[in-house]
Amino acid sequence: MSILVSGSAAPAFSAVAVGGPYGDGTAVSLSDFAGKHVVLYFYPKDDTPGCTTQACALRDIWAELSNKAIVFGVSTDPEKSHRKFIDKYSLPFALLSDTKQQLVESYGVWVEKSMYGKTYMGTERSTFVIGPDGVLKAVFRKVKPADHAQQLLDVLR
Repeated sequence: MSILVSGSAAPAFSAVAVGGPYGDGTAVSLSDFAGKHVVLYFYPKDDTPGCTTQACALRDIWAELSNKAIVFGVSTDPEKSHRKFIDKYSLPFALLSDTKQQLVESYGVWVEKSMYGKTYMGTERSTFVIGPDGVLKAVFRKVKPADHAQQLLDVLR
């Protein structure tokens, strides 16, 4: 699989969205948002320190961000975990459940990681901004949670 870069066509996807206008779960596809900017931000796990920092920063700029793009957080956590995360931190945007790892694979963010000398497969914190034409407008790899919100606002101006 080739590495996705700005100017590449965004891989199509279908997943269950939880939260925001999708309540406790609704199937969505990239094609549902043709003509709009879409942000897919991939993160490792619900309710962990970095992921919470990242999600809450987006929540805090939601008034501005929601006028610019459809935003989805994506992790391999199940829908029930997403619902708890959304409720605990009052997240206004939807999270996509990718339990079968189809999105993380197609976007190239399911990678080998290591911690405490052990290697394992997991999600690389990365963000893809998809333009209204379905082409990647920006790709951010190995995102720093504290910088993420401003990076999005800068690219969506």
